[in-house]
Amino acid sequence: MMRMASFTVALMVIAATITIRVDGHEFSHHQEVKILRHLKRLNKPAVKSIKSEDGDVIDCVPITNQPAFDHPLLKHHTMQMRPSFIPESDSTYINEETKTINQVWHKAGECPDNTVPIRRTKKEDLLRPKSMKRFGRKPHHSIPRTTTFDPTKGHQYAIMGARNGKFYGTEVVINLWKPYVQVPDEFSLAQTWIVSGSGSSLNTIEAGWQVYPELYDDNRPRFFVYWTRDGYRRTGCYNLLCSGFVQTSNRYSVGGAYNIVSRYGGTQYDISILIWKDRKTGNWWLRVGKDIIGYWPGKLFTSLGNGATRVEWGGEIVNLKTGGKHTGTDMGSGHFADEGYKKASYVRNLKIVDGTNTLREPKSLYYFADKHNCYNVKTGNAGTSWGIHFFYGGPGRNVKCP
Repeated sequence: MMRMASFTVALMVIAATITIRVDGHEFSHHQEVKILRHLKRLNKPAVKSIKSEDGDVIDCVPITNQPAFDHPLLKHHTMQMRPSFIPESDSTYINEETKTINQVWHKAGECPDNTVPIRRTKKEDLLRPKSMKRFGRKPHHSIPRTTTFDPTKGHQYAIMGARNGKFYGTEVVINLWKPYVQVPDEFSLAQTWIVSGSGSSLNTIEAGWQVYPELYDDNRPRFFVYWTRDGYRRTGCYNLLCSGFVQTSNRYSVGGAYNIVSRYGGTQYDISILIWKDRKTGNWWLRVGKDIIGYWPGKLFTSLGNGATRVEWGGEIVNLKTGGKHTGTDMGSGHFADEGYKKASYVRNLKIVDGTNTLREPKSLYYFADKHNCYNVKTGNAGTSWGIHFFYGGPGRNVKCP
């Protein structure tokens, strides 16, 4: 009997320590179960799946079954299918039109009405970050700039911003590039931030494009959204990788890759982003180009319910100082702002939404570039059709940025 008991205990120990190997990662059966549960939460049953040439699988998920509605604050949420209004501009000049840019997966098909295209998450995606809990979230060494910016945090910016007012949205046109990123857990992005509060009460709404190999397993520029209500501590995530953002479009995939980018000295491409608060519902809507993508429900936020106190536009990179040296990760085109159009990256036609729901050019603007020998920012003079605009970017490590 004693031998049998010892044998049983030995089997239990062996079973508890069985490991499974996936792409060089070893993890226990318990971890495998956690991974499968996480994948089930993220990958909702689809009515159709599209295999894209870039390796993505796009699942067409019924619009009422998307991840947003798993959020406890949205259990009884009444979905808003369209905004009650779209802000109009008071500008007398005509904006230069943006060229149509499609996402790569569009070549392989389209999602039916009443579904939303969601990029499928794979097991390997969950294994790339240092912690599965941080998957889809901004790493602690990369959080948006505050007035007490600490350059040791590992993030660097070249931006323009507006503050000392109440803002209910923004419209901006952002130049699209494919910057070099030195190591997978660094990233390079261009975006707009809508911000209120500070510290653990920081609320943000964010949208733009980014190259982030650790998150997407490639070096393609991809459209992204982000949000937080507690200074990035426990809430918020990229795209639809947690519950929150409600998608209404069946044409655009948040996290989807773009099929074309600007070339140095050649054709320039950009994306137009409009974010605004629907004053009737409290929801914050997102439009890209002419496509209304969806909204961040007002219930997700605290201080943003009263409007934003700061809006920023521009570039950000993460510098992990691999080998003790500044990263060689590009920001924007990888060229300094001084080089100007077709060489440096630009952000143009900056506008804010004011208290009358009107798009206006912002006043009292400020600039910020914390490491100007690595990345910088400079106002442009390309003409009235570009409105308020600036150039930004840089190559990272160089003679003056060791």
